[in-house]
Amino acid sequence: MSPKLEHEYLIELVRNQPSFITTLLTELNVGVPPFDEALLGNTDFTQCVPTEYQSDSVVTLRKSGKAVRAVVLEVQRKPDPDKSWSWPVYLATLRAREKCPVLLLVFSPSANTARTCAKPIDLGHPGWVLTPLVIGPGDVPAVTDITQAIAEPELTALSAIVYGNGDSPKKVKVLRTFVEAIVQQPHGRPSYSGLVLMLLPRSDAINLYKELKMAVTADDLMHLPFVREWVELGQEQGEAKSILKILDKRGIPVTDEAREHILACTDTTTLDTWLDKALTATSIDEVLS
Repeated sequence: MSPKLEHEYLIELVRNQPSFITTLLTELNVGVPPFDEALLGNTDFTQCVPTEYQSDSVVTLRKSGKAVRAVVLEVQRKPDPDKSWSWPVYLATLRAREKCPVLLLVFSPSANTARTCAKPIDLGHPGWVLTPLVIGPGDVPAVTDITQAIAEPELTALSAIVYGNGDSPKKVKVLRTFVEAIVQQPHGRPSYSGLVLMLLPRSDAINLYKELKMAVTADDLMHLPFVREWVELGQEQGEAKSILKILDKRGIPVTDEAREHILACTDTTTLDTWLDKALTATSIDEVLS
């Protein structure tokens, strides 16, 4: 997973559905007041000083047009001591701008970083201590209930990304639920299939793609370069393995060097040629000649 994608995927989910921020808060047992709409806000907190203060995302909850709660969302891949100075600025500026209670919600895909981010920040004034609300990988629910998965596509996508990149025994069930939800979801709802595919380990992404082909049209996925690359790679590896299987069935000895050479080949024309030769060749040298 690239650092840029790892940093931005939760921001993308919130950008697409700002009210998703309340789902994340609910997972931390933080209540929110009744609201009519959730809107993305200005992430710039620069206040007439040379230092630039800009958060990852801001969501404002409004009731009858009035702000009732505003949330700063930050994503942390690794500990950053400077955040203890900038986060209070974000909240104070946002509170003055929206004139409503504010919250700081931090997400980290790293459990260690999540624990670091959760440490209270003492601002110096008696009683003025900021304790960030933090969601680590262990706080993301494993969405395996199809009803919930269909109703909450953003949470389902986040669950698929987090558990798809771990070694939890729930991993397979979470990914299958993600696919099943796409099959059953109402027309027009976002599936986030491209986002999830992009963020899974390559082998899992290829397997998930095979299942997704039954759930979404090819055009939904094949316009993505990384999907085309995975599909082509899967086809190449499949053909290479077929060559080796044919040779094994025919009793043709294959050296370790030749085996590695065949499996490493990514040229489909060459693989097709080797496959044809494998049917009649009497030695591995004839196949590779």
